Amino acid sequence: MSLFLTVRSSKRGAFAVLGSAQVTLVTAITLLTVPLPAIQREFGLGQGDLALLTSAYGLTFGGLLLLGGRLADQWGARQVFLAGMALLALASAAGGLAPDHAVLLAARFAQGVGAAMAAPAAVSLVTRLRPDGRERERALAVWGTLSVTGAVAGSLLSGLVAAVASWRWSFLLPAAVGVAAVATGAFLLPPVPRTANRLDVPGALLATAGLVAFAYGLLEGATAVTAAGLLLTAGFVVLQARTPRPLLPLRLVAHRRRGAALLVVFVTAAASATSTFLLSLHMQQVRGLSPISTSLAFLPLLLIVAMGPVSGHLLRRFGVRRVLVTGLLLAAVSMLLLGRLGAGGLVLAGLLIFPVASGLAFSGATVAALDGVPAEDAGAAGGLVNTAMEAGPTVGLAVLVALAAARADRIPAGGARAMTEGYGFALTAMAPVFLLAAATVAVAFTPTRER
Repeated sequence: MSLFLTVRSSKRGAFAVLGSAQVTLVTAITLLTVPLPAIQREFGLGQGDLALLTSAYGLTFGGLLLLGGRLADQWGARQVFLAGMALLALASAAGGLAPDHAVLLAARFAQGVGAAMAAPAAVSLVTRLRPDGRERERALAVWGTLSVTGAVAGSLLSGLVAAVASWRWSFLLPAAVGVAAVATGAFLLPPVPRTANRLDVPGALLATAGLVAFAYGLLEGATAVTAAGLLLTAGFVVLQARTPRPLLPLRLVAHRRRGAALLVVFVTAAASATSTFLLSLHMQQVRGLSPISTSLAFLPLLLIVAMGPVSGHLLRRFGVRRVLVTGLLLAAVSMLLLGRLGAGGLVLAGLLIFPVASGLAFSGATVAALDGVPAEDAGAAGGLVNTAMEAGPTVGLAVLVALAAARADRIPAGGARAMTEGYGFALTAMAPVFLLAAATVAVAFTPTRER
């Protein structure tokens, strides 16, 4: 009995290490959002420099996830996770102590590299910790909500740091968690066998170049760069279909349930990041709220923290299909409410509904995306889920900000009314996207195939 309790406690400790790391990896993306003006003043940066500094972490994080996942499979998930968190800690410390803009920018890029190594390795380790079907489903349901928790935490902490301390303290959290993860993970995380396959270097180069170019082109509005990214990504897909040892086995994507689950992750991540961004602009530009008040306005989103265990229970009782469809329909309702920016009560209702909806969607999609994945492909599958999680906000921001601007330009009066109309229109536009995703899931997850 004591041995059983010791093993169970060790598993919980290991999951806590991995979960804390996952939350921190996402939190680090948005920690600099509110303190950016202070950084701009200290280093005398232009808007272009500021935009690159903002996106540097996400570019390397998203661009290297597939490579990080395959490295976890081939070099051992435990080793890659510890190396990634160590790099995150070192890069964060360098960013906090940066004497100039060049060092700060390099630190942000390096943070993303460490995150791209740690995130898919962590997913692989979670599946190893919970091999039993029921325990694994419960663990993955909780895991699915951690990224949104990190995004909300980043938005809240970003405002707090800007209000009470130097922007350099924004690097303290990832540095501290990185050190703690390496120190405790070395004892708690289980060893994972390596695969004997050689790394697909051409595939890694094409995937990284394609994802980075596509994301950078969207963020900067560079159509030629975006098109180049799409071409490189197409070349990557062709190469993966022909190479005997692919970086990303296409069977992982071609599976219809997994494909639908990745679509849910992509759409929900896009809505989560974009709604926070647009609402933050509305609260500060139109309503005149301070950074700290804006951060506090997003407190209802912390309901996502409770959704992991709740979603796990609902998945066992009702199945993945019903939970996913319910979450997506609720997400559509929340977007309609958030789009009514002129009615504070409706916006608050949307902020209360969305974490419930996204919790159900992320949990169900994570379980479905990793269901039935062979052990030797666990890292690659984890990288794929995280890639969808990172690509969603990039595409969502680019498309919805453009929609908001186009709508605002059609309002003759301009000013606050135009901004409110534009932001509201962009948020409302996410509702039919969620309805389409719900229909896709309903077809892909037929009752006869449901667990």
